[in-house]
Parts: sequence; C-alpha cells; structure tokens
Amino acid sequence: MTPFRLDNATLTQGEVPVLEGVNLTIGTDEKVALLGRSGVGKTTLLSHLYQQAPEHIALCPQAQGLVEPLSVFHNIYMGQLERHNSFYNLLNLLWPLPGPRRDIAALCDSLGIADKLMTPVANLSGGQRQRTALGRALCRNKPVFIGDEPVSALDAVQGRALMEIALSRHQGAIVALHDVSLARACFDRVIGLSEGRILWDRPAVAVIQSDLDALYL
Repeated sequence: MTPFRLDNATLTQGEVPVLEGVNLTIGTDEKVALLGRSGVGKTTLLSHLYQQAPEHIALCPQAQGLVEPLSVFHNIYMGQLERHNSFYNLLNLLWPLPGPRRDIAALCDSLGIADKLMTPVANLSGGQRQRTALGRALCRNKPVFIGDEPVSALDAVQGRALMEIALSRHQGAIVALHDVSLARACFDRVIGLSEGRILWDRPAVAVIQSDLDALYL
C-alpha cells in the first residue's frame, strides 16, 4: 500500500471548493489527527484520502450509516460482509452463527456495549451508537483506520480509551477530532486546518498553544 498523497490539490464538496493548494503526504504507518473548526474541511479531506485506497481502509464516518432496525451484532457484522459469500451472510442475518457471535460479542465487550449485542440500533443512546459504528469499522480488519469524530459523543476518559483501542488495531490512522488533548496524547502527527488550507503540520509533541490559537481564536 502506497502513502496517501495530494499535490497542490483543490478539494471540493460537490462543485464547491473547500480546501485549496493542498500538499500532503501521509505514510500508511502514521497516526495522524486533523484539527480545525467545524466546516473547515476535515471531512472533505478524509473523503479524498479514503478514495485513494478504499479497499485498505476501515472507515468510521461521522454520519455512521447504521441500520436502525437491526441489532448491534448485525450492524457490526456488516463490516465483514465482503469477506464471506452471500449464503453465509444471509445465515448470520437470520440466525447469528456461533463463531461470528462470539467474536463480535468480545469486540462489544472491549467497546463497552456487551449488554447491547442484540439490541436494535434504534434503541441506543448517542454514545452507544458511536461505539457500534466504531465496532463495525474495527470488524473490517483493514490496515488503516479513517475516522471522522469517532468518539465525540463520549466523555474524555471513555473517548480516549476507545481511541486507543482503534489505534492499537491498525497500522495507520487518520482521524478528524475536536478534542485537542486527545490529538496530542494519542497521535504521532497533527495537522491544523483553517480558512480553506492546511495552516500547519507538526509532530504531536511539537504542537504549542499558539498553533491552536491560530485555529480556534
């Protein structure tokens, strides 16, 4: 898998330019956080990076895309549909097989939703829905994780715990966040976006308060 690369790119949402003059290279073994105000283009950047290698990426979008009437088990199982034939997938839809049920139950336990395994997603809280969406992404078993605010509905302690689980299970990651402390604590590199461009790109340990002020003040 080759690094993600954008060379003097203009990134659009529909036909509207969102980010311009983007020069960026991200290695597939890097853990990178994106920071910036809402609407600055983090989601657009993630979308363009995802399109470069979708077959290698576990995607956890902000919109989640969960199927409301189906259980937590079935929504997480969807992350591995491509690995099985249609008959096997249909069996698991009608009556979960012991192996997948055991594996997904263990994943749910690590995510703090073990007691919700067969609960319809429609009956979950916001935080439980985020845990389910994260579980579906982890179930894809891909080398790179791309997440768009994957733990925003959780408190700081729980959010960090789940982010660490996601990062530990992937070779590389690119994640849009609002939580500055999470970006600095869990990632190797942080990219700051402002006013339609990449304003700065630093190792996480080198990010200082003036960098953050330039994004949020």
